[in-house]
Amino acid sequence: MAAPSPGYSMTLRVEAPASFTATSEIANAIGAAGAAVTALDVAESTHSKLVVDVTFDTTDADHGQRVRNEIDALENISVRQASDRTFLMHLGGKLEVVPKVPLRNRDDLSRAYTPGVARVCMDIYEHPENARNLTVKRNTVAVVTDGTAVLGLGDIGPAAALPVMEGKAALFKQFADVDAWPVCLDTKDADEIVAIVKALAPVYGGVNLEDIAAPRCFEIEARLREELDIPVFHDDQHGTAIVTLAALRNALLVVGKKIKDVKIVVSGVGAAGHAIIQLLIGAGASNIVAAGRAGTIARGQQHSDEHRQWIADNTNRDAFEGTIHEALVGADVFIGVSAPGLLQEEHVASMADGAIVFAMANPDPEVDPAVAAKHAAVVATGRSDYPNQINNVLAFPGVFRGLLDANVSDITTEMLVAAADAIADRVSPDELNPGYIVPSVFDAQVAPDVAAAIAAVVAKSR
Repeated sequence: MAAPSPGYSMTLRVEAPASFTATSEIANAIGAAGAAVTALDVAESTHSKLVVDVTFDTTDADHGQRVRNEIDALENISVRQASDRTFLMHLGGKLEVVPKVPLRNRDDLSRAYTPGVARVCMDIYEHPENARNLTVKRNTVAVVTDGTAVLGLGDIGPAAALPVMEGKAALFKQFADVDAWPVCLDTKDADEIVAIVKALAPVYGGVNLEDIAAPRCFEIEARLREELDIPVFHDDQHGTAIVTLAALRNALLVVGKKIKDVKIVVSGVGAAGHAIIQLLIGAGASNIVAAGRAGTIARGQQHSDEHRQWIADNTNRDAFEGTIHEALVGADVFIGVSAPGLLQEEHVASMADGAIVFAMANPDPEVDPAVAAKHAAVVATGRSDYPNQINNVLAFPGVFRGLLDANVSDITTEMLVAAADAIADRVSPDELNPGYIVPSVFDAQVAPDVAAAIAAVVAKSR
């Protein structure tokens, strides 16, 4: 059974007879039901009754309902109200617009708006490059999605994708002081998406593509990079690849291996898998075998998808054809960006000594991390409730901070590798161990270090 998670946190307002043992009965019932109590506060007390607010983490929504039923089943104890704390956080959305300048009197208004603003408008009209300094453009990113590949949820549409995009924008602000805004598009047509983003581009200093299904995402990114003069970054590809490389660099230090020597098996050849493979090769990996649902992709195979064809032409040097499980025998590294439950214990056991397993399918990884850890030296996932979380938030805020500050539009492999190195370096040699190969997502120095690494690459190229 999965561990209780704050993502499924509930608060119950419970009424009980006034007694010394009332709160302990409630807490014990919740614990017996497999949930984790995180807070218990008395909301009301009289001579005859006690009302408490008890907060606890569960494994999923059904588990929360079972816990509530257990409380209701207690003698003389009843649940008055139940609140899902995740839904409460999202009430009214997670973003707001706050002016950077005070509007206290007529003088302020005359400068911020009419008539003073007309002078600024005309300056930009005559010198378009000044828009970057005189508007929000210099610090603003559009988070663009069509809602077709959202988290582990798939094609749920633009409206249902909005809470994720709001969260993304909040992370941009929290970790890198970048002002980001969701742009959720009600179309799956690549031509329309490209046209809309181009039409919106004058407002933004960068575009973060998010949760757009492959292979359409490849075309959209390539066309926008070609046609816009601002950076375009597909986080599902390049953000994932950056953090994966950072984690792998440190994991290889733990096991005493080098990237040029190890055999790496990648499960999943969509947007994330393709970008990971490209970046690993850029960082010196020479023995990569990739696999999709039908098995390994080998040299000599012909694929209608040009991105799979690129993988066939640039990986699997021994032209091995077989299942993912067969490819894993003797491998040093497994990187999964595919589907839950793909591997069992015997598959991890078949890997080389000092194996590294990155099971990053969300919310359920390709293999149970606890099972993988019986045989692998280092295990990482995309989840926050296990060690070594490979989370894109370590990459994209700092990447865009660096791109905006350097005022560049091109994103190069050298920049991505530099960003990965900056993340990896936040774990010092004294801190490095099998359970700590990437820094905390709350390490405030990660984004500035990534931004500085991007800026250094840019400065070197100028």
